Amino acid sequence: MNGEKTTGSKAGAKRGGFRLSANQTVAVICISAVAGMIGASYASVPLYRIFCQVTGYGGTTREAVSSEGIPVLDRDITIRFDANVTPGINLQFGPVQRSVTIKLGEVKKILYYAENTTDETIRGTATFNVTPQQVGAYFNKLECFCFTETVVEPGQKLEMPVVFFVDPELVDAQETRDIRTVTLSYTFFPASEKDTPVKTTRSTDARRAPADG
Repeated sequence: MNGEKTTGSKAGAKRGGFRLSANQTVAVICISAVAGMIGASYASVPLYRIFCQVTGYGGTTREAVSSEGIPVLDRDITIRFDANVTPGINLQFGPVQRSVTIKLGEVKKILYYAENTTDETIRGTATFNVTPQQVGAYFNKLECFCFTETVVEPGQKLEMPVVFFVDPELVDAQETRDIRTVTLSYTFFPASEKDTPVKTTRSTDARRAPADG
């Protein structure tokens, strides 16, 4: 594995800001647990999302600012794509391609599609995670349709991009160094009146945008 060691010092600033050490992650979990018990209940969902994105807890992927300075390692990893729709929403939803094999550190763009075969407008939101869960701290998204409200008009088919890379520091951790396959899973559910997404996404109409090959 000596040939696969990475130097995180020159690239760490671009990986969503920083990565927590094992002890720091435990400390954040403990502090967050205490804060969650005494905090206002209405804030629990957004706080949990932020916490998961910072730590990679529960297989939640991280949001990266840029891939600049991230080395590309000569080590393949296969990403499989999964999609689910909760009961009560009549939407065709899935990945355009089922899997890709990339190098660690390589930036890749893939597409999910959402097709409304009903005569009513569908508004929904997608949540996500990766498995194995310990890969969440190394799976970085540069672009994603998750946690924003997606609007699909009757008869419309949308293509929604996901741009990501897997941090090559994956090979430095004992619990992740032997992982060669990762599954990225999205679940689409209806947006309720209580949801307050950061923005509304009316993704690219598939009839005008060819899929990324």
